[in-house]
Amino acid sequence: MYFNTQHQVLYAEQVSLIDIAKQYGTPCYIYSQQALEDNWQAFSDGFQHRPHRICYAVKANSNLAILRLFANKNSGFDIVSQGELERVLAAGGSPDKIVFSGVGKQSAEILRALEIGIYCFNIESEAELEHLNTLAAQQHKTASITLRINPNIDAGTHHYISTGLNENKFGISHDQVLMLIDKLKRFTHLKLIGIGSHIGSQITELTPFTDAIKRLLELTKELKAKGIELQHLNIGGGLGVTYQQETPPTIKAYAKHINQELASFPGEIIIEPGRAIVANTGILLTRVLSIKSSEHKNFAIVDAAMNDLLRPALYNAWHNITAVKENESLPKRSYDVVGPVCESADFLGKDRTLAIQENDLLAVHSAGAYGFSMSSNYNSRPRPAEILVHGTKTHVIRKRETIQDLLSHENIPPHL
Repeated sequence: MYFNTQHQVLYAEQVSLIDIAKQYGTPCYIYSQQALEDNWQAFSDGFQHRPHRICYAVKANSNLAILRLFANKNSGFDIVSQGELERVLAAGGSPDKIVFSGVGKQSAEILRALEIGIYCFNIESEAELEHLNTLAAQQHKTASITLRINPNIDAGTHHYISTGLNENKFGISHDQVLMLIDKLKRFTHLKLIGIGSHIGSQITELTPFTDAIKRLLELTKELKAKGIELQHLNIGGGLGVTYQQETPPTIKAYAKHINQELASFPGEIIIEPGRAIVANTGILLTRVLSIKSSEHKNFAIVDAAMNDLLRPALYNAWHNITAVKENESLPKRSYDVVGPVCESADFLGKDRTLAIQENDLLAVHSAGAYGFSMSSNYNSRPRPAEILVHGTKTHVIRKRETIQDLLSHENIPPHL
């Protein structure tokens, strides 16, 4: 167990969270290195018997130390901005293992990706084909591309993270793809090497993946009839994790299913997991500032807030919240766990049964994905530290921001 209870105290691997709080303060993010390595390896092992490329979705958690951990395993990376590109390079990631996704790639970003020679661009529209071809021509280069298909499949997830329906901004419709294929001859600085789809995130059933793969295979046959042989199929990411009562497939079961569905395709499989690798490897550690009770509600006011973990406010997402140290002498009550930010949306969890008092530590679980990466300085709050636990050792992989950090990029004009 990466996070486990010993002597009624919660541990990360072999380190007490109480000791982490004493040394580094709260709030802070804490990640288990062993959990990160095991989850990445589970994807690698699941596809080991066929050509494959694991491209970790950097947006899920972009800390340099975590990227280095995956780069050391020869991971590929799925990026959506130049900032993420530079992070991968700084962490030692290989340019020829980078896939550039996203609907709004800017010229400077594309030129930088062309300069270093990334593996391919995931293309989302005809306008993007035109834009990329023009920039590649200016650099006297040929850009490898994957056409991202929108298969119009309901992934059965939150509508904010559903990306495979006609109403979503992502991808190219089936009919448009065939039309664009016929136009590719005039894009002389582009090379089509694959097609792919990504239908959403936090998907807890295999059926949506199966449906998307069938659409890709059908299209592959149509392209083959036109004399086009593809180098790879990119099936995106999206495998869900357990936050509350979800029962998603294991990574092993997911990989077995995908391999079966793609048994007829001889080329490489590209997968872009993010949440499934990092979500349950991290927690947000926070301290109870005060207890506020009324005849209607009990509030546990903590030092972490929506700017530190946005998912509950943005998606009404559920994260398990537990006391770091069990205290059987206290009565159990229902609490809304809320932060100091001046918004009613500032909550980490509602109606949680806890036996707690002022100054107790709480662990917000499954916070490794879209936790720190979505954090902000709203209310001029410095962002928390990030700590990596490796056995009995702890490492600060991002320092806690200071008030001076908040002010350092701002200037008051001399006339004011």
